[in-house]
Amino acid sequence: MKTRIEHDTMGKIAVPEERKWGAQTQRSLENFRIGGQRQPREIIQAFAYLKEACALANAAAGKLTEEQANAIAAVCQEIRTGKWDDEFPLVVWQTGSGTQTNMNVNEVIAHLTAERGVTLHPNDHVNASQSSNDTYPSALHIAAALAVSEQVLPAAERLAEAFAKLEAAYPDLIRIGRTHLQDATPLKFAQEVSGWRELVKAPCRMLQAAQKELCRLAIGGTAVGTGLNAPKGYDESVCKELRAMTGQDFQPDANKFHALTSKDALVFAHGALKALAANLMKIANDIRWQASGPRCGMGELHIPENEPGSSIMPGKVNPTQCEAVTMAAVQVMGNDAAIGFAASQGNFQLNVFLPVSAYNFLLSANLLAGAMDSFREHCVEGITPNIEKMQENLNNSLMLVTCLTPKIGYEKAAACAKKALHDGTTLKEAVLALGLLTAAEFDETVRPEKMV
Repeated sequence: MKTRIEHDTMGKIAVPEERKWGAQTQRSLENFRIGGQRQPREIIQAFAYLKEACALANAAAGKLTEEQANAIAAVCQEIRTGKWDDEFPLVVWQTGSGTQTNMNVNEVIAHLTAERGVTLHPNDHVNASQSSNDTYPSALHIAAALAVSEQVLPAAERLAEAFAKLEAAYPDLIRIGRTHLQDATPLKFAQEVSGWRELVKAPCRMLQAAQKELCRLAIGGTAVGTGLNAPKGYDESVCKELRAMTGQDFQPDANKFHALTSKDALVFAHGALKALAANLMKIANDIRWQASGPRCGMGELHIPENEPGSSIMPGKVNPTQCEAVTMAAVQVMGNDAAIGFAASQGNFQLNVFLPVSAYNFLLSANLLAGAMDSFREHCVEGITPNIEKMQENLNNSLMLVTCLTPKIGYEKAAACAKKALHDGTTLKEAVLALGLLTAAEFDETVRPEKMV
């Protein structure tokens, strides 16, 4: 492998000749051969937004020339397209401030601008008015806010709309309810589906509330929050550029000492992702239980048959999309624990658990967005109720007795239910045997359509 010699304050080091990075990236590659999980692409894209905004703000403050700022901006725009993804090889498990990823970005930008005739130093120019201590937490918030707005919320809206269509397709279908895994009073199938729809939409409102906090950025705090080496008004200037580029309402965090050491906004936002994961777990479990069978389960729903379910049992089909959703939900719940622990570890002026926080948050966002789209496309949009089975279970339920309580009282109604269960008869037969109502009175009173 051909190499070239790069240098930094530690000395000289050989770098693969064809690569655009420099000495600090190479040292990180050699010193942190851990895990193999690379910095999320969303973090690199967020850095590209941030570095462009910083360059423009520096030019406005007279710290960079217009030519220098424009060269940085042009390279950052290419980075965001994914053109240079191979130049960002560093793993998550590195310095906890993300310094080496910040320098990886700085070095690649400087190398690419030099190839185009604009010589820049990665620290003096690309990193002007910045520190890794304020750029990585800012990039983390940018990436998180964009992941929520561009991935999670649109996928959730599509899933909620699919439930709304299922709800509208069966407005009057009545089924038996179940509480504590036991028979309960009836409800409309559409009412149950409306609950699933709201289970998707409610956490989205929580995520939208969290967006305001994610949009508060540490940029301008530099090393410890004092803003050393950054010009006055620089933080607002950077955020103004970011707002124009992304459409997100990024604002400077008013207290940089908080912004550099706390990750409470990330904990808050991921809590909403965890709420969404918990609700998706509930929905997927409801659907797979109700579709269980085909002959020896509940069998009240039909779900799409997408692939063979067993290598030994011919003809078996499993609720695989439900299982994928529930596995993704479990992972998100684990990620939430990691983010909470990481956020608790801010010491003095800096939290040094940033890359692991970024990795877990973005993994959760990606998983939830992908799982919701897959679940919708390959399961929810193909759900149909087994109307005959629903009606059979409805008519066979003993909890229809609840509507008799106003006529005969709670204790007599309970006696009717117990007698029917003990004798293996219908509820009507038990009521008549006990002489509590006539057949006509029973038929007039026990009408499921009036119970919903």
